[in-house]
Amino acid sequence: MTTTRLLAALAGLTLATPALAEDKMTLLLDWFINPDHAPIILAQEKGFFTDEGLAVEIVAPADPSEPPKLVAAGKADLAVSYQPQLHLQVHEGLPLLRVGTLVATPLNCLMVDADGPIQSLADLKGRKIGYSVSGVESATTAAMLQSAGLTADDVEMVNVNWSLTPSLMTGQVDAVIGAFRNFELTQMRLAGGNGRCFFPEEAGLPSYDELIFVANADSLDRDRITRFLAAIERGTEYMLNHPDEAFETFAASGPDLSDELNTQAWKDTLPRFAHSPAALDHGRYARFEAFLHEAGMIDATLPVSKLALDPGAEQ
Repeated sequence: MTTTRLLAALAGLTLATPALAEDKMTLLLDWFINPDHAPIILAQEKGFFTDEGLAVEIVAPADPSEPPKLVAAGKADLAVSYQPQLHLQVHEGLPLLRVGTLVATPLNCLMVDADGPIQSLADLKGRKIGYSVSGVESATTAAMLQSAGLTADDVEMVNVNWSLTPSLMTGQVDAVIGAFRNFELTQMRLAGGNGRCFFPEEAGLPSYDELIFVANADSLDRDRITRFLAAIERGTEYMLNHPDEAFETFAASGPDLSDELNTQAWKDTLPRFAHSPAALDHGRYARFEAFLHEAGMIDATLPVSKLALDPGAEQ
C-alpha cells in the first residue's frame, strides 16, 4: 500500500471512530443565574465541560434552601451552597461534603442605609434586623453585635422572606443580614438608596468560603468531580485573562444578564473567585467549626475531613 493510500485509510478510520459518550452530571445552583456563577456558565458556554468529557445540566432552584438537601437525597450530583450552612447541615446529619470552592471570600454583610441613623454597629441597639435564613445568620449577627458590646437581646430579628433590600428601603427593618456586598449594595443604589455594609470578617467572625460545591459524601464520584473542577478553573482563568470577552459570553447566555445590576456585580465579583477551586484551606474550616461551637450552634467540633474533600488525600 502506498503512503498516500495508507494515510487516506487511517484518516477514514479516524472519521469512522464514534465520539466517546459524555458523563452526565446535574448541578443545582443556589439562586437564579447571576455573576456569582460566571465560571460555571463560561465552562458550559466555552465547551470546557465537554473537553473534560462531561455533560453538565445546570439547574436554578425554585427554593434556594433545597439544593443541598436534594444532593443529600441523591437527586443531584452537585450543588452550589455556602460554607457556613454546610457546617450546620453536616451536624444535622446530612451526608454532604465540600468538594470545591467557587467564591473564596465572604460576600455576606450586614447592610444599613448609609444616610440613616445606623453609623456603627453599636447604633443597632433597640433596632430591627431583617434576615432570610435562620441559623447561621443568627450566630453571625450575634458575633458582630458582640464586637460592638451588644448582645442578641439588644435587637429584634425579623424574617423578611428574601426581600432584603426592599424591607430596608421601606423602613420595615433598620438593617439586614445576608445581603451580598457584590449585589444588594448596587441593587439599593439603582433603586435610589445608598447602602453601607458592615463586614462579618471585620467584626468577630473568622473568614470563610462564601460559595462552595457540595456533593453527597456517600456516593461522590471523585473522578468526575476532579474533571468538573478542572473545567471550572479554566472558566475562571478565562475570565481573568479575557474579562470583556468573558462578560459578553456570560451576558449572552440568558436574559437580563447584561443589565446595569449584573454588569456591576460582574466587576465586583471577579476578584473573589477561587483561582484553584479544588484547593482546600483546612484551617478555614477548622476555625469556623470552632466559632460555631463557641456560639453554641453545634455541640462538638468535627474534623475537617468530615466537612470537606482534600484533593491531596488518598482515594
